[in-house]
Amino acid sequence: MRKRPDDESFDRFVREHEPRLRRAFTAAYGPERGTEAVAEALAYAWERWDRVRAMENPAGFLYRVGQSRTRRMARRPVRFPATAAVELPWVEPALPGALESLTDSQRVAVVLVHGYGWQLREVAELTGIAVTTVQNHVERALTKLRAALEVDDART
Repeated sequence: MRKRPDDESFDRFVREHEPRLRRAFTAAYGPERGTEAVAEALAYAWERWDRVRAMENPAGFLYRVGQSRTRRMARRPVRFPATAAVELPWVEPALPGALESLTDSQRVAVVLVHGYGWQLREVAELTGIAVTTVQNHVERALTKLRAALEVDDART
């Protein structure tokens, strides 16, 4: 198959942005639906590459595309795989269930910030919401997670 002249720029875009989109969608929807959302978003980008690559924030736009396409699918509950007893690094066994109890926005914010080390600004840019809103989602998520996991806040 002969490549079109813009294939290289699309390939470069995918290498740069797919991992971040995958992490965000997996945090929001779990591994199965997250993978579907990334595929939908990148398919949309490929079909409209001339338009998408000219955007100021194409990854943020594709995040919203993936969200809308995923919402159209039958609403399935978010499920995170249970942790195996021998799996490293160690994860609190109740964490997957506690993450499932958060809102999508809270889960995305707390996983990207505390799980992947993203800056609040990076999450805000990708999700299209204000930095202060991301901070609120993180704080509320941490409060809910601490309660669900029965962890005392050591800060006094």
